[in-house]
Amino acid sequence: MSLDYLIRRIGVFLIVVWAGATINFFLPRLAPVNPIRERLLQAVSFGGAGKTDMEAVVRTYEARFGLDQPLWKQYLRYMGDVARLDFGVSIANFPSRASDIILRALPWTLGLLTIATLIAFALGTLLGALLAWPRSPAALHYLSAPFLALSAIPYYLLGLVLVFILGFSLRAFPLGGGYTLGTLPGPSLSYAIDVIYHSIVPALSIVLSSVGFWALSMRGMMVTVQGEDYVNYAEARGLKSRDIFLRYALRNALLPQTTALALAMGYVVSGA
Repeated sequence: MSLDYLIRRIGVFLIVVWAGATINFFLPRLAPVNPIRERLLQAVSFGGAGKTDMEAVVRTYEARFGLDQPLWKQYLRYMGDVARLDFGVSIANFPSRASDIILRALPWTLGLLTIATLIAFALGTLLGALLAWPRSPAALHYLSAPFLALSAIPYYLLGLVLVFILGFSLRAFPLGGGYTLGTLPGPSLSYAIDVIYHSIVPALSIVLSSVGFWALSMRGMMVTVQGEDYVNYAEARGLKSRDIFLRYALRNALLPQTTALALAMGYVVSGA
């Protein structure tokens, strides 16, 4: 990897970050409604404020968020805060800071999505490879249709169904939360088991909705690999079917599949 290539990649990265931050700055300001006013109207509807001093409260909030300044000053201040990773105060959870909310939710997101993605990748890759292999058990072909159907369902919708069935109807798992109320978080075995128990249903929804994608992708790779010369050569040598499957077909089909896994892991943080 040359220095020029590294500089170009860093430059492209900075341009993409700048473009994304700029779009994120202008989108709320181009909206037909005022986010602060809408938030205050929600507070009024829940009895949290009165309508008489609405305009004064809106002006106070706009001054607090710097929205009473010229647009170019707002933009420069915003870009400076983004460069320092200071995302300011959250309107939805005022007066909590946005960075505190992100840091509080990030470990749970990384833990859940990383493990669920790896499990779905392993199961889907193995299932897809076996579906494409002509010597695999015929019973496996009956699993392809259900998994492909589940992959078309969004994981959050599938999660609601699983919570209703496993949590509400069967009462086998909790309805929500990361751990049991009253449990003291800490590096203990009981706390780890409690967290795993609470994460089974959300992880299951992600796995079930992702296995079909990985299986279909791996099946396509395996079908392509089976026609390659090295697989035909291995069969001509009289190698065992298991050795051909593991050492020749599966190993080479995993290369593009691993690339797709790396791209999928890049979206883990954005899944919060």
